[in-house]
Amino acid sequence: MDKYQTLKKILENATSLVVFTGAGISVPSGIPDFRSADGIYNQKAKINIPPEEIISHSFFEENTEYFYDFYKEKMCYPKAKPNAAHKYFADLEKKGVNVTVVTQNIDGLHQVAGSSRVYELHGNVHRNYCMKCHRYFGLDYILNSHDVPHCDNCGGIVKPDVVLYEESLDEDIISRSISAIMTCDVMVVIGTSLTVYPAAGFIRYFKGRYLIVINKQKTAYDNSCDMVFNEDIIEVIKKIK
Repeated sequence: MDKYQTLKKILENATSLVVFTGAGISVPSGIPDFRSADGIYNQKAKINIPPEEIISHSFFEENTEYFYDFYKEKMCYPKAKPNAAHKYFADLEKKGVNVTVVTQNIDGLHQVAGSSRVYELHGNVHRNYCMKCHRYFGLDYILNSHDVPHCDNCGGIVKPDVVLYEESLDEDIISRSISAIMTCDVMVVIGTSLTVYPAAGFIRYFKGRYLIVINKQKTAYDNSCDMVFNEDIIEVIKKIK
């Protein structure tokens, strides 16, 4: 049995499977990652400020219009569709595998693919709320707004429900994610360099049987894993379907 068939068997026979995903799983859907040559952090903004600073809480507060210029152009991909990797794990759930997705992504593609238990560590671009009256708005409202989006109810500024730099992760989401990782027997990490904390530290809570990494580049955790695939996730999915 080759390593792909071994992986297929492990995933399909998991009692409880946690899929921990980063930007790499959504690159085949047309959403750039952050740190590669073509990634968001290496793209030029209209103003000469590092992207990490633009998507920070303080920049949002002080330069809201510039924040939205960058955010709408570089962070939102309304036409993106789930790819074969998103669909594979949603289909595993439909086949009866107990699947929990813990994701660093903000694109909502796991849910669109059909995964029902998704813990979003960094929020979701499709959820936006008024900072005054807390009314919620969809992504279209943000993209169709001129300059800074304002609430059509009270006039307050509408903020994306995403975790910006300098902001804390949701404590309930953290707790649920760690609990799932601590109690699963299989954990597969996909498309993340495992360098962004605190999320990257979650892998340390895994006490199960099989820890698997699928990522184009090597990670600091590769030597601790049971299986490592330093290749494109879509190519791996093709070989295990």
